[in-house]
Amino acid sequence: MRWLVRFLFKAMVGFVAISLALVLLFKFVPVPVTATMILDGEVWDRGGVTKDWESLSNIDRNMVRAVIAAEDGKFCSHDGFDTEAIAKAAAMNAQGGRIRGGSTISQQTAKNVFLWQGGGYFRKGLEAWFTVLIEQIWGKRRIMEVYLNVAETGLATYGVEAGAQRYFGKSAASLSPTEAARMAVALPLPKERSVKNPGGWLRRHGNTIAARVGVVRRDGLDNCIYD
Repeated sequence: MRWLVRFLFKAMVGFVAISLALVLLFKFVPVPVTATMILDGEVWDRGGVTKDWESLSNIDRNMVRAVIAAEDGKFCSHDGFDTEAIAKAAAMNAQGGRIRGGSTISQQTAKNVFLWQGGGYFRKGLEAWFTVLIEQIWGKRRIMEVYLNVAETGLATYGVEAGAQRYFGKSAASLSPTEAARMAVALPLPKERSVKNPGGWLRRHGNTIAARVGVVRRDGLDNCIYD
């Protein structure tokens, strides 16, 4: 019994040390690869991943504002968790139908960088731990920079720079509000949602997010990134 307790204690201390080391490292160093990329079958079918790390200063503010508008309107005001969105998602999921999430951009970044896709309470617990770490150690600007560089933007395509080149033949440094919005609304299901030629609900949703880009700018919902 004592051996087991010692083993568990050492394992916990080791996990904390390794996770802290990784978070500190990626505060300064671009994330080279993620579990999502490695486990993505499309990457191997297409002969590798397409990605191109860019600093946030080389990504158009329209893209930043579009993901805030589409994914996490309270990004600059929460501490990593939007309790209201989580409670709302839980209530809607209890009613059945399509499962909805309440994850913030910070939580998505923690999952994308350090963990794997899919649910489960164990992974959610790890996600919460890494979310707290990156909020405290990275700060909002670095979280947004990493998110925009590791998010899946299409088949075997990761990051908004690679996505912008793929869909619009241009750099992510010069995206219009409409282009940024189309990429943002496709992020939850990048393999299924069309960016170049969306139709129906997806086009309407993209137009709504494009309009909200101006609201994010007007209301300073991205101030934590640029101030």
